[in-house]
Amino acid sequence: MRVLRAACCAMVLAIVGHSPAFTAGRSCEDLASLALPATTISLTQSVAAGAFETNKNLPAFCRVAATLTPTTDSDIKVEVWMPAAGWNGKFLAVGNGGWAGSISYPAMGEALRRGYATSSTDTGHSGGSGRFALGHPEKLIDYAYRSEHEMTVKAKAIIAAYYGEGPKLSYWNGCSAGGKQGLKEAQRFPEDFNGIIAGAPAADWTGRAAASLRVAQAVHRDEASDIPPAKYPVVRAAVLDACDALDGVKDGVIENPRGCKFDPKVLECKSADTSTCLTRSQVETARTIYASAINPKTGREITGLEPGSELGWATWAGAQPLGISSDHFKYVVFADPNWDYRTFNFERDIVRAEQIDADTVNALDPNLKPFFDRGGKLLQYHGWSDPQISPGNSVQYYKRVSERIGGPDKIHGSYRLFMVPGMGHCGGGEGPSSFDMVSALEQWVEHGRAPDQIPASRVRDGKVDRTRPLCPYPQVATYKGTGNTDDAASFVCKQP
Repeated sequence: MRVLRAACCAMVLAIVGHSPAFTAGRSCEDLASLALPATTISLTQSVAAGAFETNKNLPAFCRVAATLTPTTDSDIKVEVWMPAAGWNGKFLAVGNGGWAGSISYPAMGEALRRGYATSSTDTGHSGGSGRFALGHPEKLIDYAYRSEHEMTVKAKAIIAAYYGEGPKLSYWNGCSAGGKQGLKEAQRFPEDFNGIIAGAPAADWTGRAAASLRVAQAVHRDEASDIPPAKYPVVRAAVLDACDALDGVKDGVIENPRGCKFDPKVLECKSADTSTCLTRSQVETARTIYASAINPKTGREITGLEPGSELGWATWAGAQPLGISSDHFKYVVFADPNWDYRTFNFERDIVRAEQIDADTVNALDPNLKPFFDRGGKLLQYHGWSDPQISPGNSVQYYKRVSERIGGPDKIHGSYRLFMVPGMGHCGGGEGPSSFDMVSALEQWVEHGRAPDQIPASRVRDGKVDRTRPLCPYPQVATYKGTGNTDDAASFVCKQP
C-alpha cells in the first residue's frame, strides 16, 4: 500500500511538473480593491474572447487599468492584461514609440496571444508631442524611465494577485523609443527583467535630435540644397551600383554598409540640373546626411545615416525637420515653444542638450554588468537602412559596452547585437525584416541556447520571397558560393 501511495504521489508530481499550476488568486473584478502604493485602479474588466474593441483576435483576458502617481506631478496610465486561461507563467512588458503618450495595445495583443501576461504605459502624458515636458521636469523623468519601472513593479503585483503567484520570468520587448526604454531598464533597474529585446533603440536621444536638425538645416540652407524625393531612387541606384555586389551577391541589399565607400559626387550634374543627377549643393546635402559629427566637449561621435537608407531620407530631409527632434530642443533644451530650428548650432547646442539631459532621456550608460551578473540577456537589433535612428549608434553602444566590461568575449554570453541588412525603422525595407526575437530570447534565457543566428524572411504580396540568417555583430551573412541566393541555407555567418 505504501508503495502504491508513493507511486501515485510520484505520478501527481510528474504531472504538476509538466504543466503550469497556480495557486488560486482573486477574480478579475476583485482586483478593484487591490491596494498598491501610489496606485489607483480605475478599471477591472473580464474581456471575452474576440470582444476587445480594437482587436477582435484576442483570447479571453482580465484587463486592469490604473493610474500611478509616484510624484505629485505624475499621472502615469498603465494597463495590465492577463490571460483568463493558458497563462504561460511569464510576463512580457511592451514599449512605445516617439514621445509615447498612449498605451501600446497592438503589442500587448501580440504578447497576450503568446500566453503572456503583459503591460504597457502611456509614460505619463497624452499625445505624441514633447510639449508635456515644458515646465514639468518630473513628467520628463516619468517619460524617460520612471513610468516603465513603476509599471513593471505594479504589473508584477497585479499579476501575483490575480493568479496567486507572480511571473516566473519577466521580459521586455520594444523598438525605437521602446528599444531605448529596454536599455534604460537594463541600465537603471537590472532586477526588473530576465531578458530584454531592444530594437532600433533611440538610445542617443539628444544625438539623433541634433543630427536630424543638422541635416534639416543643410537641406533648407537654400533652394538649391534641397534634394527632392524624386531623386532619392537615383541616389539609391548609384549606391547599389557601387556597393551591392561587395558581399558576393547582387540582390538590391547592402549586407555591410560600413564597407561601402560611396561619394555622391559621382552623381553631380555635368551641366544643367536634371532628374538623374545632383546639383553641387545637393551633393553636399547628401554628404551631410551620411556624415557623422562630433560632440566637441565629449569627443563622442554622433553618427549619420548609412548607405542604403536613401528611400527614407524624407524622415530627416523632408519639408519639415523631424518633429521628435525639434520638440526636444523646443520643450526640453531651450524651454521655448517658439524656438526655430534655423537658429540651431550643432557644436554649441549638442553640448547644451547633453548637459541638460544628464542621462535622463539618453540611454548611453555602458555599464550593464549588474544586469549581466544577474543572468540578464540582451538582444538588440537595428536595420542598416533605418532613416530615423542612426544604425551606427547601435554599433557604437555595443562597442562601448564591450570596452567597459572587458571585450567581446566577456559580453557574448549576455549581449548580442543583430544588424539587419536592408531593413528600415523597426521593419520594412528591401531586405528580410520578419523575424521572431521573442522566441530567440526565450530559448536563450530559459534553455541556455544563445542565438548564433536568427532566421529572417522578406514577405511581399503575402508570400515569403527571400530568407536570410541574421548574424550577431560583427558577423555578416556570407554567400557560400552555390545555391539559391534567396534561400538562407546558401549563407553562413562569418566575420566580414
